[in-house]
Amino acid sequence: MAMEVTATSGDKIRCDACPVMCYIKPGAAGACDRYANQDGQLVRVDPHILLERTVEHGGRVVPFQASGDWDGKIVNQPDVFVTAIGAGTTYPDYKPAPFIVSSEVDGVDMVTVVTEGIFSYCGVKVKIDTDRHLGPETATVRAQGEAVGHVTTGEYGSQMLSLGGVHHLTGGSKKEGRVTCDTLMDLSNCKPVELTIDGGATVIVQAGHPPVVNGVAEERMRVGCGSATIGMFAKQWHGKVDEVVVVDDHITGVLSEHQAGKLLDIADTGIKMKGRRSTPGRYFQVAEPGTGWGGTNISDPLSVLGPFNAKEARPGLTMLMVSTTGEHSGYYVLDEALRPVEAEMPRDLRLSVERIQENCEPALCTVLFMAGAGGSLRAGVTDNPVRLTRSVKDALTRVTSGGAPVYVWPGGGITYMVDVTLMPAGAFGYVPTPALVAPIEFTLKLADYAALGGHMDYVRPLSSLRDSAELRPMPYMPGRRA
Repeated sequence: MAMEVTATSGDKIRCDACPVMCYIKPGAAGACDRYANQDGQLVRVDPHILLERTVEHGGRVVPFQASGDWDGKIVNQPDVFVTAIGAGTTYPDYKPAPFIVSSEVDGVDMVTVVTEGIFSYCGVKVKIDTDRHLGPETATVRAQGEAVGHVTTGEYGSQMLSLGGVHHLTGGSKKEGRVTCDTLMDLSNCKPVELTIDGGATVIVQAGHPPVVNGVAEERMRVGCGSATIGMFAKQWHGKVDEVVVVDDHITGVLSEHQAGKLLDIADTGIKMKGRRSTPGRYFQVAEPGTGWGGTNISDPLSVLGPFNAKEARPGLTMLMVSTTGEHSGYYVLDEALRPVEAEMPRDLRLSVERIQENCEPALCTVLFMAGAGGSLRAGVTDNPVRLTRSVKDALTRVTSGGAPVYVWPGGGITYMVDVTLMPAGAFGYVPTPALVAPIEFTLKLADYAALGGHMDYVRPLSSLRDSAELRPMPYMPGRRA
């Protein structure tokens, strides 16, 4: 779509879409690849995206037609939704948002304000479903050798990374900022990115796909910690094996000592575990973190055991050792010296290991884009930006990103997170300041928009977009794109 040109230099035109203020020669694009010089006019390279979902085809999504018989009315919001993808920005910041579109929904006048925010204060939170140790907490995460983030807390069956942020984008070297920007944009656009962790693993991350850790693709995330696995499957092991050890880097479980075993009257076996005993049947720190059994560094599960107590153990006692994903398992029988000797696993125990695997969900990478919508962006919505913030907190204004629902953090400002797999492809861009460009939309009642000081002179009806050649039809809320 053509934009007003603010300055020229010979045949070049000056783009005012971001602080870089490129001079663009005819037939070329600016540094961001988002704006170009077409016959002396500044145009947006990518089309503006609208989304549609209908219920007339059994809930099937159908493409929105930008021209034809459509009369510009919305019957059931959000059948037709104007996204900010391809809309442009508000830079310089006193300008109203590029599109402020009105419509009628069930007799109520609504308005959607759309703009592409330029975010220096942004990053991604990455959830990697794996039991394998990726690296110690606070370890630096690198892309192309440059620091782009750090490892944060491990959650239940997942390792978490925090990438990006203003300090990596602007506080380091020019290369660090550029690589951080590229990494964030690729991850947000659901492309694969290879990351290395200081003192840890190399992992390929792609939203909606399994992680690849040290060259090996993960298949499943753990069913639970070792203790939880004991509780879940104790009845299935009762009467089929004397002892079960579920090896886990965090909480290793032991059936005979666990409360689940006690309630099933499972006899003591004389087993002795290494590590730090917590409550009965639960052990911490049985081994160092790693990429082996249950996220530990071991390949031989017997290494987590001490000698069996001869007062309670007996020759012929049977023991199953298994990891929290069922990926590793072994069956053992105590010999005359009360030493466990590996034997062929009985079929019913193999089935229990398969049941553990069956209850593990597929391992995936989740990427949440997170950004703070600053005062300048909000000024494109209203001449009194704090009123927009308050209307969001009061649930008068709904915030979306590329049509996808977002989570808005409590507290000051509009700090939001969005699952990038719910957004249309190619929703994210960049400017070489460096910063990411991401869509953000604000939807509210027209009367509320006027009350918060909205730019009412720039409100245009949705029907005015019907003949725009720059509109791209997309299914609304297509779900996970991977």
